[in-house]
Amino acid sequence: MNYLQVIQLAAPETALTITVLVVLAVDLIVLRGQTVEQRFHAGMLVSIIGCLMAAILAFAHFEQGNLLNGMLVVDPQTNFLKVVLLMLTIFTVLISASGKFTEHVGEYLSLVLLGTIGLMFLVSAEDLLMIFISLELASLSLYILTAFNKRNARASEAALKYFLFGGMSAAFLLFGFSLLYGLSGSTNLPQIAASLAGRGPDLLLLVAIVTTVIGFGFKVAAVPFHLWAPDAYEGAPTPSAAFIASGSKVASFYILAKILTLGFGGAEGSAVWHGYVSGWTPVIAIVAALSMVLGNLTAIVQSSVKRLLAYSAIAHAGYMLLGVLANTPSSHSALLFYVITYALTVLGAFGVVTVVEAATGGDALANFAGLNRRAPGLSLCLLVFLLSLAGIPPLAGFIGKFFLFSAAGGADAEHLGLLWLVILAIVMSAVSFYYYLQVLKQAYVLDAAADAPAIKVPPVTMFALVLLAALVIILGCAPGLLLRHL
Repeated sequence: MNYLQVIQLAAPETALTITVLVVLAVDLIVLRGQTVEQRFHAGMLVSIIGCLMAAILAFAHFEQGNLLNGMLVVDPQTNFLKVVLLMLTIFTVLISASGKFTEHVGEYLSLVLLGTIGLMFLVSAEDLLMIFISLELASLSLYILTAFNKRNARASEAALKYFLFGGMSAAFLLFGFSLLYGLSGSTNLPQIAASLAGRGPDLLLLVAIVTTVIGFGFKVAAVPFHLWAPDAYEGAPTPSAAFIASGSKVASFYILAKILTLGFGGAEGSAVWHGYVSGWTPVIAIVAALSMVLGNLTAIVQSSVKRLLAYSAIAHAGYMLLGVLANTPSSHSALLFYVITYALTVLGAFGVVTVVEAATGGDALANFAGLNRRAPGLSLCLLVFLLSLAGIPPLAGFIGKFFLFSAAGGADAEHLGLLWLVILAIVMSAVSFYYYLQVLKQAYVLDAAADAPAIKVPPVTMFALVLLAALVIILGCAPGLLLRHL
């Protein structure tokens, strides 16, 4: 395979890399003397055009390709996920335009695009080395984006915690990958599965499973590897937190499911009630249960909406792990549907927080008081996003949970399978409704201060939020529009 073929297979990533260079050149050379707002709008336009070009190139790849034995795998599903990641990036850029957290516009937008490139390579990888390199490219961008507001000391603290925990997770992940290579003699996931077939869960394999789950547990913010998430979500600039909560979730859960179901095929074990068998499913089942319980119960006592959304994300990570556990074609489709609709919803929720934070100076619950009178359109979008996160029909969050819980409940139904986890998930979903209502109570029931002015929402941000809310409603009413691609 020559370089031209490599560039053709990686055409979307190549287009986005060129966009990074153009964004930096436009900001640092052409618009050097302009205002921050003008530079943001110009950089936003270039970034969106680059993302759209990359999306067109992804759609243009109808043929399948496999570069260097799994280093880069191109098929319809990975291309569709790349388009989803590009769409989430566009929404992140649109939401960022209302923020006033940095003067380094070109650098900020470039890091968002570089993070997207890492995530796009991640979903196309079936080789341990490429998975690790892609994950670290995305992670390094996210660490810097977390610390991008230099005027906020919490941002630096959050970024340091995120970086230290991320470095620790990378060490665990590399250790697990090295054991897998030692056991199988390959870094290709299908070849690893073929080598491990019939081996049985010996000690080294169990250690490889545990360390790999620990490494990815940090990335998806699952308990007990979640400690970085609340501080990172609260301290980071809100658009950066939105990107961490949306785009990285989609790619991380996709590759986690691929490694466990493809690389560890034959070492599943069992997490059936009173039917425990050593393997990766019992480990994931414990992590899922802890994430759902701790995430939802801790979110109840939060006074910061960003921290509330962080603990909510931990709980949703527990729900998503049910799709990995079920390990059936229907559960894989349900997982992807859930994680994509969740990413759209949480991106919109953080977009609302961005506007409120810029107008009121904070993200506490009290800052949302009287939002329906100060910004009716904004409060309506918030209503859609939070009710979807809570799983209220007919929104996408309800359909996602229905598909996910049905797939998990139907796995090994003869022996009640994962029914105990599904029941726990339903109970915890009911608990989550309480803290989402706390935010809506502030927005719709309580009044703002008498002298509180109306909140002006930038047109670009309002357009993005309305579009996100419309997608959440449409995908809830017509889920087949998304499911046909998964």
